Amino acid sequence: MSDIAGIRRQPTQARARERVERILTAATELIAETGSDAVRMTEVAERAGVPIGSLYQYFPDKPAILRTLAMRVMERVRDGLRQNLEGVESAVDAMMRVDAIMVGYYNLFLTEPVTRDIWSGTQSDKTLQELDIEDSRENARIFFDALKHLVPKRNHARLEAAAFLLMQLSGAAVRLAIAVDREEGDRLVEEFRGVMRRELESLLAS
Repeated sequence: MSDIAGIRRQPTQARARERVERILTAATELIAETGSDAVRMTEVAERAGVPIGSLYQYFPDKPAILRTLAMRVMERVRDGLRQNLEGVESAVDAMMRVDAIMVGYYNLFLTEPVTRDIWSGTQSDKTLQELDIEDSRENARIFFDALKHLVPKRNHARLEAAAFLLMQLSGAAVRLAIAVDREEGDRLVEEFRGVMRRELESLLAS
């Protein structure tokens, strides 16, 4: 996924790419220290060691930075999904892998608070909401391709729809879980894991 929805001007030279990386690193560090709401563009420029004008050349505002960071999280999750679903051999194998992926996804947000804060800072971002849906479509395609050989062709349309729905709802479930206290969040994720297992059982049994 390209960062184009976040970056105003795509860096082409090595020096420019390095500057953008410094900006994103600085923003991540500041978010970890104070939360996204408190971060100011001037602070990001100062921490990154770039003129404020240069910062605005690449990122028109703070939401653009948050959007770019969020898209990188999406890419990271997608890469993990692709790797963890490679070579699924049976229905039991599929169930175990999908459950482990959900646990890992939840743990990502629990162990990396900055990831959680990036998402919370983009909840009202319409562009990111649209990208989130497209991200779910891409993840659903990976999911479908990995499991379709276990499902009769007559049910492939159902598998496609279920994959899209599960990918979108898994993100919503985790974001809800991290918005409440840990005990309740754990219960919510455990319940959603059950929902996923039951849906997969139904599909794979067919």
